[in-house]
Amino acid sequence: MNRDRFVDALRAYAIGGVVLGHWLVTGLVVAGDGGLHQASPLTALPGLAPLTWVLQTLGLFFFAAGFGSARSLARHGGGAGGWLARRLRGLLLPTVALLGVGAAVLLAATVVGTPDDTLTVALRLAVSPLWFLVPLLLLVASTGPLRVAVRRWGLGRCVVPAVTVVALADLTVRLLPAGTHLPPVTVVAAWSVPYLLGVAHADGLLAGRRAASTLAGGGVAVLAALLALGYPVSAVGVPGAGVSNLNPPSLLAVALAVTQVGLALLARPALERLLTRPLPGRAVTEVNRSAVRIYLWHQPVLVAVTALTARSGLTLPGLHTVPNDLGWVLTRFCWLPLLAAVLVTVVRAGQPAGHPRRRRQPGGGGVAGRSADCVPSTSQVYDHRRSGRPDLQEVIAVRDSDPPSRGRANGQPR
Repeated sequence: MNRDRFVDALRAYAIGGVVLGHWLVTGLVVAGDGGLHQASPLTALPGLAPLTWVLQTLGLFFFAAGFGSARSLARHGGGAGGWLARRLRGLLLPTVALLGVGAAVLLAATVVGTPDDTLTVALRLAVSPLWFLVPLLLLVASTGPLRVAVRRWGLGRCVVPAVTVVALADLTVRLLPAGTHLPPVTVVAAWSVPYLLGVAHADGLLAGRRAASTLAGGGVAVLAALLALGYPVSAVGVPGAGVSNLNPPSLLAVALAVTQVGLALLARPALERLLTRPLPGRAVTEVNRSAVRIYLWHQPVLVAVTALTARSGLTLPGLHTVPNDLGWVLTRFCWLPLLAAVLVTVVRAGQPAGHPRRRRQPGGGGVAGRSADCVPSTSQVYDHRRSGRPDLQEVIAVRDSDPPSRGRANGQPR
């Protein structure tokens, strides 16, 4: 009951958009020597660039992270250090697992004689998703000060400095000679904007359609102005292009994130109705339970499936061929179920051990057959501070065969 199902749905959509986007724009072509080379269909099909506005969902991811961190910190009863350690552990442990397994797989691939090109591509795609850890860890560690700043000075005054940093970096890139690379100073500044929106939403500052309409309308207006100024249309990097909206994130990436948050808030009633259905609700729950692992493992899964099928000697369309036409895109869609099945298998294999199964009483079944000490803790289901009438003080699990317990329960305030 502590969770906001709407934000959970946004996080699930954000993770799904990132995974689907990477699987659709990352072509791995088998060369004559058997090695893999990376290519992108956006190079040959620039008309697909507007679709990246739907699949580049990192803004929603950071919005959900800001909301979740702010709510979690507000509920935490101990010191901020303990909260931060628990929060960071959930991010770093899956990352360490990925690096350990990846190192072992690369070592084994080197021993069996995998081409160097394939190893280079595999290493680059496996490590590339880790960039998000730097801004995310810094923002999570700054959640407390950010909450205080938003409450004291307001959301607008907190967002303006970050947007200014990104704008100055964009201007500098365009004034310097082509090929000049700046330090990635905008990575934290750009993604702090949707993170701050999430922090503000956790405090109820973005409630109502007026705030959502302002974000969506303002974001669309800024996007149109930036495109008129010559910003690239693609929300992700395109091989061979001189300027990217994502590496480092530009003003267009910030405006897109704000627009997506505004549109999501406008769609909240429809999303909440959708989540009342069993299948969407279950899917959102499963994705949120493994969001970090899904994000970390989706690119290694793509490389593994492509490399292993390439060893069979067959050149499979949409998997090993050059992504230079719409036929490749349509064929890649046919491979998505296989990639998804492998990803689900890998993610489930890496999940920590679940809660121990409840003991069954001899001859028992159902609720009456469960021991009271085997009933799950009720603090997350019945909590007089968050649900029910104020006079609800205690909930006791009672077995039909335990009259003393039933007597105690009958004596409690109802």
